Amino acid sequence: MASFPSLFLLLSLAFLLSSHCNAKRSTSTHHRHPRSASHNYRDALTKSLIFFEGQRSGKLPPNQRITWRKDSGLSDGAAMHVDLVGGYYDAGDNVKFGFPMAFTTTMLSWSVIEFGGLMKGELQHAKEAIKWATDYLLKATVHPDTIYVQVGDAGKDHACWERPEDMDTPRSVIKIDKNTPGTEVAAETAAALAAASLVFRRSDPNYSKVLARRAIRVFEFADKHRGAYSNGLRHYVCPYYCDFSGFQDELLWGAAWLHRATRNPTYLSYIKANGQTLGADETDNTFGWDNKHVGARILISKAYLVQNVQPLHDYKSHADNFICSLLPGTPYSSAQYTRGGLLFKMNDSNMQYVTSTSFLLVTYAKYLTTSHRVVNCGGATITPKRLRSFAKKQVDYLLGDNPMKMSFMVGYGSRYPVRIHHRGSSLPSVSVHPSKIQCSSGFSVMSSQSPNPNILTGAVVGGPDQNDRFPDQRDDYEQSEPATYINAPLVGALAYLAHSFGQL
Repeated sequence: MASFPSLFLLLSLAFLLSSHCNAKRSTSTHHRHPRSASHNYRDALTKSLIFFEGQRSGKLPPNQRITWRKDSGLSDGAAMHVDLVGGYYDAGDNVKFGFPMAFTTTMLSWSVIEFGGLMKGELQHAKEAIKWATDYLLKATVHPDTIYVQVGDAGKDHACWERPEDMDTPRSVIKIDKNTPGTEVAAETAAALAAASLVFRRSDPNYSKVLARRAIRVFEFADKHRGAYSNGLRHYVCPYYCDFSGFQDELLWGAAWLHRATRNPTYLSYIKANGQTLGADETDNTFGWDNKHVGARILISKAYLVQNVQPLHDYKSHADNFICSLLPGTPYSSAQYTRGGLLFKMNDSNMQYVTSTSFLLVTYAKYLTTSHRVVNCGGATITPKRLRSFAKKQVDYLLGDNPMKMSFMVGYGSRYPVRIHHRGSSLPSVSVHPSKIQCSSGFSVMSSQSPNPNILTGAVVGGPDQNDRFPDQRDDYEQSEPATYINAPLVGALAYLAHSFGQL
């Protein structure tokens, strides 16, 4: 038997060796998964893309995953002798609104451009979601100097609560042209086509070229024939998708996307010449389907930060101003938050601002990291890490870290909205109830307390009010209605988070 001192030395040595090995093992694990994730971002990403299949209009493909949906709108455009079959219903009704559909397409494309390389198996689904929109946008822009911007009479559609498969309301076709301009819709459509051309550049170069050529033509029309579509088409598009921010932001946004997609110096010259008059340095810090000011600033800042395009250096300052206005605790912070920590812009569909802002934060953090830069807010240094952390908190709130302990994405987590404001989800599917449900018959379901029979997987609803409350009532469209433009920017943010936590 060893003496006491030597035994003590042996045990100490064994302990030190064991500690060293464990430390080494734990640091290598730490290196692979830097933090523990409170959410399954991979699952949320998958579901956020499935949602788009539930919003499809037209002839559905054999690989359709939301199987309770069937073909609809198969004669869309016939009234004007143009093929407008396809595209997306934007929210819980059965109208195809071109303005939010184009913005949805731009944001899905930007999500793939920045984070598609991290998406693994979900990349193909993301591309399919984009192509479902761009195929339609190509149809809507088939005639020069004309864009078909809406299919369906919104007033009559909203007077019915019926499935898209049953709809018998007028499928009116609304267009913009030289006589009735719509610069904001045209420029957003150009942005969507240009951004999507980047998505398909390698995988489908011919399709990419078609998209880029059409984007150039549509932007020329937008810029040449200026006017707000909510003026000439007010009866059709208001109050649903009236343009409140003017069309200057879309012109800057469209030019920025065309510059990125074509590398044509003409668009750089356009941005330099028109940036100030188009409101690049305004203090407007909202980003959504209507207002593109902040998105344009962040997008253009990349050309300066990453590609060192010196004439665009002011856009770094413009983008930084947005960050400083947003983050709590900085000298210039002006954003409003709920007590539970959710960014709060407005009662109606607030979650769209949460998802779009979260996307901008992880994207700007990427540009800053690449260029080894930070944001300075009156002496406070904001690192890319802090931007990502803030975006994660917003996404985590959406997924269930909130006072309601509820996910605002349908089908994610153990508790989520079950009475969403969505006709197809709330009425029995064609498979279960093959006979037609008449226009007004559905309203008895709309006002009932029963859960929706069809799960619209991945749908993100408008979200809670400023007091973190969410009643989950079907007739409360402000809080309970999902929309494609809520989900589109979330796709990119979720792809980033899933990758950073080792889930992809």
